[in-house]
Amino acid sequence: MSKSSIVVGGGIIGLLSAYRLAQAGFSVDLFDPQLAKGATFAAAGMLAPGGEITSGEKSQYSVQLKSTPAWQLLSREIESICGEKIQIHHVGTLLLGWDIADKRLVQQHLELATEFKACVSSVDRDGNSTMFEHISPRINEGILLQDDAWVDPDQVITALLRALEKLQVNLRSECVEEVVPSSHGVEVRTSSGSRQASCGIIATGSSILPSGIITSGKNSIRPVRGMTVRVQGFDRSTQPMIRAFVRGRKIYLVSRPGGYNVIGASSDESGNAVVEAGELQRLLRDALEIFPALETAEIVETRIGLRPAAPNHEPFFEELKTPNWAWSSGHYRHGITLAPLASQQALEFAIARAK
Repeated sequence: MSKSSIVVGGGIIGLLSAYRLAQAGFSVDLFDPQLAKGATFAAAGMLAPGGEITSGEKSQYSVQLKSTPAWQLLSREIESICGEKIQIHHVGTLLLGWDIADKRLVQQHLELATEFKACVSSVDRDGNSTMFEHISPRINEGILLQDDAWVDPDQVITALLRALEKLQVNLRSECVEEVVPSSHGVEVRTSSGSRQASCGIIATGSSILPSGIITSGKNSIRPVRGMTVRVQGFDRSTQPMIRAFVRGRKIYLVSRPGGYNVIGASSDESGNAVVEAGELQRLLRDALEIFPALETAEIVETRIGLRPAAPNHEPFFEELKTPNWAWSSGHYRHGITLAPLASQQALEFAIARAK
């Protein structure tokens, strides 16, 4: 029992936590009825500390700067285990403004990025025509956040599941109905029986915590719905990701090789994982303003995810009052970015409990 762990939740945080624990020699059982079908499923996969710079979040920016090196290390590790490398695309982010007011927002971002000492520069169409390919001809300038990158969450999950199989992680497609006291460490009960381990990690995103879990009351989360639309159109995969302001609203586009594009930035305080016609219409309208060439693109699918947001938008790792359990959540729009760092916290917790 001294080197065993239970992970509840199979999004990117839970899966990577299970990976890190198994890699360190823990026997791991992971419980989730639908692996990677929550916020991870809808995510675009941006590793974008520069594009995500927000006033008052300088400490968060400093943490996010560690994300790309952490993903690079993870990619090498997983390739050595299962032969599949996680592709990390270092393309940067191009931030644009649609009208005069939007361009002022871009300027404010430039000033804040400069204050944060980010790698940022002003660019224009005349000097960087390829970078502005497929962008509306009325937009001729923007700012480039050079250190941003992206991964494809679908490809990450495929590689990660293969690595977990090699590491003999037990993936259980069922819900944890109850956490019960155990003299051996932790115990969970499901419809098919029970399982014990030395410690447990809760990584259920915005979902309700299992029965029997007692928190300190210091942390809480709420669901924030995010929608992405996937279209088949032009290929900008070697060019920067696009973020833009359109009449004050935010929008982004991440282009994959072959012309598969992920469009997003729709979010609202809702726990209903549904696609609403009005929100979809606004997202597509804004996208067409920036990218007129999308007029003839084929809509492939829409995806919805409920992201876990803490009141202060800060992620947390809480050692719970329920003995030998910890709760990793609150990653909000940074779940993909911060997953490798969150998994290290899970490992450190488990090692301390196994002593």
